[in-house]
Amino acid sequence: MKKVNKSVLIWYSPQEMFALVTDVAHYADFLPWCDQARVLEQDEQGMTAEVGIAFGGMRKSFVTRNTHSVLDDGGRQVSIRLIKGPFSRLEGHWMFRPVGDGSQRACRVELQLDYGFDNMALAAVVGPVFDRIAGSMVDAFIKRAEQVYG
Repeated sequence: MKKVNKSVLIWYSPQEMFALVTDVAHYADFLPWCDQARVLEQDEQGMTAEVGIAFGGMRKSFVTRNTHSVLDDGGRQVSIRLIKGPFSRLEGHWMFRPVGDGSQRACRVELQLDYGFDNMALAAVVGPVFDRIAGSMVDAFIKRAEQVYG
C-alpha cells in the first residue's frame, strides 16, 4: 500500500481550490497525464467520475465516487473512493481549510491518498507512473489556480 500526504499553504480561497478540484471535466485541459475525464453521475453529495491516465505509452482509466462536504471551520473536503480501475485500493481526500479567521484569500490544501495494486505485474508497470502523478497532483492544481485566478 502506498500513501501520499501533502499539505501546502497557498494564496487562493478554499472555495476557489474546491472549484478546481471538483471541475473533473476539465482535468484533461491541464493535467499532463490525463487524456480524458468525465462526470458519469452528479448529485447533491458529489459525483462519480472517470479519469484516464496516459503516460509513457500506457493508458488506464479508473472510476471514483467523490463526495463533497463542508468542514466545521468553513473549509471544503472532497472524499475519494474507488469504484473500479486497476487498483486494489484507491481512497483519500482533498481538504481546503481557511487560514486565520477566514477573511484572507488563503487556504491550506491537503491531499491524502492511499492506493495499491493486487496484480504485481500491473503494480510494476502502473505503480511508478501513479506514484509520480500522485506526488505532483497538488502542484498541478496550484498551477491551474494561477492560470484561472491570476
